[in-house]
Amino acid sequence: MNQNVLEAKKNVVSEIQSKFTDSASTVVAEYRGLSVAEITELRRELRKEGVEMKVYKNTLASLAADAAGMDDLKNVLTGPNALAFSNDETAAARVMAKFAKKHKALILKGGIVEGKVVDENTIKELSALPNREGMLSMLLSVLNAPLSSFARVVQAVAEARGGAPAEEAPEEAAEAAA
Repeated sequence: MNQNVLEAKKNVVSEIQSKFTDSASTVVAEYRGLSVAEITELRRELRKEGVEMKVYKNTLASLAADAAGMDDLKNVLTGPNALAFSNDETAAARVMAKFAKKHKALILKGGIVEGKVVDENTIKELSALPNREGMLSMLLSVLNAPLSSFARVVQAVAEARGGAPAEEAPEEAAEAAA
């Protein structure tokens, strides 16, 4: 029986270790004081963003942090903690921070982002960033702005010269030739 328990704990440590290394981000938060309904609500909000929340024993999570080479994470693994794992660098931080603003009992403690252990302030800074799609949309807007501005300037110059817009010019040329 003891051998089975030991094997089960090794499996859990291995699972946590792989989640630490495979996730783009992990957020550690203390959930002491949250009701079951509030935790269920938090899990629901996290799932909408593709984030998985798990509760592990701190000793097992500490062993997994050691095995993953993230010893500094052990400093925040005290008290009742929930670990949120995400494939998006900002999703877990964004959802957890938003929930923590409404529910003061949820305390962000730190986490892992792109394989580096980060503190609570970094998690809060990440929470202010949009998700990947939002960032790509912002990038496309920035890249598209010069082209749009250039097109408006060309249009304004054409109108200022008294010329017709570029689409109408070939028709007028055809009429003039006839």
